[in-house]
Amino acid sequence: MKNLKNIKYLVLLFSLLFQFTFYACAQTKGKAKKPLIVFVTGDHEYSGELTMPAIAAELEKNYGFRTKVLKASPDQNSEENIPGLEALKDADVAVFFLRWRRLPADQVQHIENYLKSGKPVIGFRTTTHAFNYPKGHELEKWNAFGEMVFNAPPGWGGAAKHTHYGHESSTDVSIIPKEAKNPILTGVQGNFHARSWLYRVLPDYPKKGSTWLLMGHAVNPDKEDVENPVAWTGTNSFGSKFFMTTLGHPEDFDIEPVQRLVINSIHWAAGKPIPKKWAGKITINAPYHGIQASK
Repeated sequence: MKNLKNIKYLVLLFSLLFQFTFYACAQTKGKAKKPLIVFVTGDHEYSGELTMPAIAAELEKNYGFRTKVLKASPDQNSEENIPGLEALKDADVAVFFLRWRRLPADQVQHIENYLKSGKPVIGFRTTTHAFNYPKGHELEKWNAFGEMVFNAPPGWGGAAKHTHYGHESSTDVSIIPKEAKNPILTGVQGNFHARSWLYRVLPDYPKKGSTWLLMGHAVNPDKEDVENPVAWTGTNSFGSKFFMTTLGHPEDFDIEPVQRLVINSIHWAAGKPIPKKWAGKITINAPYHGIQASK
């Protein structure tokens, strides 16, 4: 009888252990199904430190993602510090909204490690000129971040003559007809108006091998203008797929076509199906504060 009682206890114990193990595995599996999107912000001008958290919150609330938003510290004007970049080690997708940073080598190393992993990347607007190290600096090569990572011009101005058409201008955006069925453009209105002043990236960029999705036409430009692509995908020099858009004025993020473009591109980058059902317009309302001194 005593042995029978011991056997019952062992059976009960193994049953409990099995249930615990099954539950733990289920929990782990559940977490694994949620890709981690890490946003890296610091752009001086466009309130990326406000627009990106709003996008992140929407991804978590309605689309099954985990997110982490990293910000320049102590504020958006801090060019030499973005704490927490070690989070990129666990990221499934990295989203960059940067402008003229001069991060220390140890922080850049986290970015480089991520890029060398071949994982996907997304970039907004001023990320074409994400870094601005002085000539001769050991990290000067990163001034060409836009070209290395997004097939975009290698920084502002220079031989590529990367520029824009004036702060008083804006942009009429249209879908490139042959890409109308591209998954990233699902639900994106065929023609819309964006507040961003058009960036000039032509004639040499986006680099060969990029797929242009959207074209922009400058409205009220301050110089002779030509249409330029404002969104494209491709494979970068690290062998990873990317989505890049030169849109990014905070008012752009208030319009549904841009919101859908962003949500779709993040799903695409993460390898998840583009949502068949749109969860609805996102309330963002971040200000355009221009380039202003820190408080």
